[in-house]
Amino acid sequence: MTLTAGTERGSEAGARTVAQSQPGRVTPPGGGSGPRPRGGSRPDGPHPRRRIHREAAAALHRRFWSTLPGRLRLLRAAVLVLSAALALLLALAGLGASGTWGTVAGRDAPRTTSAADLDLALNDMDAQAANMLLSSGNAGKGRLATPYDKAVGFYDDARKDIGHDLRTLAVAAQGDRDDEKTVESLTDYFAQYQELIGRALENDGRPGGKLAALVDYRMATDLLQIELLPNARQLVDSNNDAFNSTYDRARSALSGQLAAVVALGVCLLAVLGALQWYLARRFHRVLNPGVLAATVCTLLAVLLGAQFLSASAGHLRGARRDAFDSVVALSRARATAYDANADESRYLLDPDRREQYAKTFLDKSQKLYGIRGATLATYDAGLDRTWQAYRGDQAHPQFTGEYRRELDNITFAGERAAAEKTVEAYAVYQRDDRKIRALVAQGKEREAVAFCMGWEPGTSNAHFGAYMAALDELTDINRHHFTASVAAGRSEVTGLLPWGVGLLLAAGALTVVGLRPRLAEFR
Repeated sequence: MTLTAGTERGSEAGARTVAQSQPGRVTPPGGGSGPRPRGGSRPDGPHPRRRIHREAAAALHRRFWSTLPGRLRLLRAAVLVLSAALALLLALAGLGASGTWGTVAGRDAPRTTSAADLDLALNDMDAQAANMLLSSGNAGKGRLATPYDKAVGFYDDARKDIGHDLRTLAVAAQGDRDDEKTVESLTDYFAQYQELIGRALENDGRPGGKLAALVDYRMATDLLQIELLPNARQLVDSNNDAFNSTYDRARSALSGQLAAVVALGVCLLAVLGALQWYLARRFHRVLNPGVLAATVCTLLAVLLGAQFLSASAGHLRGARRDAFDSVVALSRARATAYDANADESRYLLDPDRREQYAKTFLDKSQKLYGIRGATLATYDAGLDRTWQAYRGDQAHPQFTGEYRRELDNITFAGERAAAEKTVEAYAVYQRDDRKIRALVAQGKEREAVAFCMGWEPGTSNAHFGAYMAALDELTDINRHHFTASVAAGRSEVTGLLPWGVGLLLAAGALTVVGLRPRLAEFR
């Protein structure tokens, strides 16, 4: 045991002797050996990378803040960056607004109106087919010449309009699979419909062919009501929803851009104000002309930019909400009116379905001017009562429907008078319908047909024409203001915006020019 302990002590002593004899070797304090633990402080100062960062920060501080020229350069850089950012924001806002107006006027509105026109033309075509069958007589004998000739002309016009609308909608639907399928279905069903109507007219041209013609017409009008019209109205809703989405996105973008322009403008004016104050304090001058001119330019640019964005939002609202909402409601009203008018012809043409067509006529009347609990027998009295109440208190209408929707959105000069004229013409047409049904009830069907299809003053078709003329006049007022709002919105982009961007660029240049003499003093 004694020998072992001695050996260990001897080994330790020998190790210390060897360590001390090696050159450059430093024995750690406390007799410890081995590498120095990580994370410990270096005896020669901070980490080299930190030292570099500190030196760079100190250099930047000396260049841009600790000296007077440095502070001026820093403020100049802030002005240039903010001016460029604000000019870029206005330019991007202008491009966005221009794209929005192109989409609204070139895509969304035409698609929606084409779908509404298709709905109307389909109803008109079916009504004219019924009118041809009603007025043709027996293989031409006893034909009502004027009603028949007019029906043939209107039928051909409607057929051409449908073909044009389908082509327009097919192009518009590209890229939207649902709309593409809807247009394809419409095209296929329309071909079937034309075939059925053609067969009905062919049968009607043969002596004793009325019954076969009626069977074909029933199949055609059922196809219209079950397939064609629902698909056409789906396209109206789909395209109108797309327009609404465009409107919502554009309004949101304009609001955000307006807030950003105001915020950046305030920051830029604050920097320019600080620069002016600093120059006055350090150089004992009241105002620097260049910086003052830059401040005026910036203020004008911010005002012009804010005016451009707020005016664009206002024109967009005018185009969509004030004008086009009414255009859509009135286009639907016109298509529904043509469908109801067709129900009168179907009512006279097909005695077995008279109850069905009387009900659908009332349903469509309620869509136009809804009266709670009304029947055909009470509808006229209810219309008179609620209309007189409206004339006395326009704030609380007692009816619903498309005409209520329009009367709730009166915006433009002459629009209310045109809307009231339309409703009054509609009331006259409704009274004519009761006269037709009364003649049928009295067994005077030929008189009922003559009154329904006649174009002489005082007949139903003449009154329906006056009703449609009033409705078209009302729609045209809103179409005109839609077009005017689009034109005004586009003029904002080409009018105010370039001035705003130019003034901001001028503000940056004037700041540089205004500071040049002051900085030159330190060279």
